[in-house]
Amino acid sequence: MNARPSFKTITVAIVDDDEEIRSGLQWILDRTDGYSCVGTYRNCAEAADGMERSLPDVVLMDIGLPGRSGIECVETLKQRHPGVQFVMQTVYADDEKIFQSLRAGAVGYILKKTPTAKVLQAVSDAYDGGAPMSGEIARKVLTYFQRPAPAQTGHGLSDREAEVLKALTEGHSYKAIADKLFVSVHTVRFHLHNIYEKLHVSSRAEAVAKVMKEKIV
Repeated sequence: MNARPSFKTITVAIVDDDEEIRSGLQWILDRTDGYSCVGTYRNCAEAADGMERSLPDVVLMDIGLPGRSGIECVETLKQRHPGVQFVMQTVYADDEKIFQSLRAGAVGYILKKTPTAKVLQAVSDAYDGGAPMSGEIARKVLTYFQRPAPAQTGHGLSDREAEVLKALTEGHSYKAIADKLFVSVHTVRFHLHNIYEKLHVSSRAEAVAKVMKEKIV
């Protein structure tokens, strides 16, 4: 496998009720430089317990879990571990599950048919502050944004804050936004702090969900 170009090994947990998928992903992660699997879980209860003992940087989360769904699981675990990045990995490509996942706190959404190399890239992107999505999912999100939007108040956002927010909803990492707008990452974080306050949200996922719901930018 191709190594991730970073000095930091990304720790990953897998939540999926399919043993073959869990073991396959674990095998790939543990044999690729820059990645390490620190836990595989069959359901939300196991994941909640396991993450108390070994906290990952990124979680690959299935939606169709027995008992509590993956969406409900993300919502619960994100509250307990706000620093963990959750990427949905599922067979479901319908709009409602996509937006429910983002509202719950997921930062990415990829399909299970996604090639291995792109799964690894999605993990890396999520860790680096991006919002990885399969092409099919990204197109659905873009289509949603392209629907006619009602008049908006703008929530008092400055032009630069609106630019930062728009770039954020397009899935760019903080560094990519900084490069695009010719500012520092520190400046991007400063704008995001102001944006979160004006939108009354506390995370990137909540901001993206609010933008989608209210067509803010």
